[in-house]
Amino acid sequence: MVRINPLPDELGSRPFTTYEARTLGVPPKRLRAKDVSDGGRLIHLPSGCNPDLAERARVLTAATPGAWVSHETAALLTGLGLPPWMGKKDTVHLSKPHGLPRVRRVGVTGHRVRVITGEVMDFDGIPVSVRPRTWLDLARHLPLPYVIAMGDQLIRRPRPAFESRSEPYAYLSGLRLLIRQHPNLQGVEKARLALDELRIGADSYPETFLRLAMMDGGLPEPELQVRLDPQDPWSPSADLGYRRFRIAVQYDGAPHLTREQQTRDNRRDEAFRSAGWSYFKVNGDDLAEGFTGVVSRIQRVKLGRLTN
Repeated sequence: MVRINPLPDELGSRPFTTYEARTLGVPPKRLRAKDVSDGGRLIHLPSGCNPDLAERARVLTAATPGAWVSHETAALLTGLGLPPWMGKKDTVHLSKPHGLPRVRRVGVTGHRVRVITGEVMDFDGIPVSVRPRTWLDLARHLPLPYVIAMGDQLIRRPRPAFESRSEPYAYLSGLRLLIRQHPNLQGVEKARLALDELRIGADSYPETFLRLAMMDGGLPEPELQVRLDPQDPWSPSADLGYRRFRIAVQYDGAPHLTREQQTRDNRRDEAFRSAGWSYFKVNGDDLAEGFTGVVSRIQRVKLGRLTN
């Protein structure tokens, strides 16, 4: 009976490249054993390995010199988010500069792009498009409201108490420069249109969609993060609203389902209502109908405040 030496611990449970195996002293014959399968050119899969998206992205870029993760895959890895109809295919998007051949592999969608220094970052050991560049790459494929919503997420002010950062992913000036640097990129005109609609203050995609729906419904542009007492930094705030009409609107998504968050939400709701504001709470059901119902209710309240 032939005894098979175990793989090094570093390679036993994840996909790895021929280069990594060679560095660790694994002989080529060992890679042809039954407990290692072919994962594509220069890639090997240990038995029982079921790599997630990040692991597949890491090994594919390691086996493809000059390539980096981009487009939909970059958005998923870096937490930018995608519409529900995107990012479902079992493929990794890899880009290369125009001077190199397009990546051609099973399970890979290859792109050849013009790239500028600083547009690719190291993300947990994986070369990935920086978030603003990912936004620009995806503008061609996204409807304009999604381009606006993703842009809002790039420029929003993070909450240091809940996130491991204190600066936004991008500033409007930086996005304008990015667009100027890629005048011929498909989708750049849509990104340029979106720039005029970006606003700081939306903490989620639905909040942006709600703002756009309110404006499309004939309402004036709402203020974002409306604080009950603008002079008090600790005063309760709502996602959107109109101070002039004492109207506040709050979108309750998944983060609002925890007991602690619900307690804070209840205190905020009571504070606005006690101060005489009309207070609207909306959720995923309202989002599914395009916020048409809540926009109509806000319009009626606004009209009533104008006539009183």
